[in-house]
Amino acid sequence: MSSTTKSPYEIILRPIVTEKSVNGTNSGKYIFAVTPDANKFEIAWAVEKIQAESKNAIKVVGVNTVSVKGKSRRGRFGRRGNRGMTSDWKKAIITLAPGQSIELVEGV
Repeated sequence: MSSTTKSPYEIILRPIVTEKSVNGTNSGKYIFAVTPDANKFEIAWAVEKIQAESKNAIKVVGVNTVSVKGKSRRGRFGRRGNRGMTSDWKKAIITLAPGQSIELVEGV
């Protein structure tokens, strides 16, 4: 990584904890919200770097990304009121090598 790259904590924003994502942890898949301009190589590097700092070295086997479009929202007065949009965001589905896990997400 060059000196102009972001830190791992700027790339990985937060884990996504839903019923579907928690069920995926059994097969070694973890879901994170990431910055929209991050690519798959940066995401894999950031997850491995964060886990190396916590003395739990892991190996990322695969990264799938999905760009999620924001939803339209209504304001206070219905059709004639304020209209807005939620932000677009990006999520990454991280696949780990068999037998490995991320403890931060496991306990939730």
